[in-house]
Amino acid sequence: MSDTGPPLVLSNVSLTLPSAAGPVDILRDLSFSVAARERVAITGPSGSGKSSLIAVAAGLERPTSGWVSLFGRELSKLDEDGRARLRRGRVSLVFQSFHLLPNMTALENVAAPMEIAGKADAEDTARSWLDRVGLTARLRHYPHQLSGGEQQRVALARALAPRPALLFADEPTGNLDGVNAAHVADLLFGLVAEEGAALVLVTHDEALAARADRQVRLADGRAAI
Repeated sequence: MSDTGPPLVLSNVSLTLPSAAGPVDILRDLSFSVAARERVAITGPSGSGKSSLIAVAAGLERPTSGWVSLFGRELSKLDEDGRARLRRGRVSLVFQSFHLLPNMTALENVAAPMEIAGKADAEDTARSWLDRVGLTARLRHYPHQLSGGEQQRVALARALAPRPALLFADEPTGNLDGVNAAHVADLLFGLVAEEGAALVLVTHDEALAARADRQVRLADGRAAI
């Protein structure tokens, strides 16, 4: 495969994990793709495999069978370092629980991944993105000094600052109250559109899912597209 294919393709993907009671089928023969700039919402009840789908699609978990490709590269043909290199600068993730580094300020949290990638203007870029999410006055604050909504906005700025072509968002408003959830949702869809990124959004919020171009509903690890 070339390195210029669709942002994401899953073909006949299954995931079976061990448990004390025996093997558990998490995903079953799942196939779908995401086009450039497309926004896809993954919905379904708890335990239907939504977060596992994100892990497999992002190359963080290997499927038991089937294959996944990012940008035309089949992940099973890459080792862990190869998958990391493929994601770097092109794939970002936002989680429900923020995952900010507690000993770093908002500015440092956003700049750190870019500094690791060797970007010379990492701090200026981080400052610009924090301004875009309305946190200019909170640059030097640590996560424990920020509200939940502010922490998620820092996480969103960190994810989008490298200008990825594909953003995975796993319940990004799940830990927020209604007002903050609406604000983060507006930022998420607005900034993804501005940057031209594809979005794969896991959510139980029907109103949030309705903002996507398409919905994929999971039930018992299978998809109804």
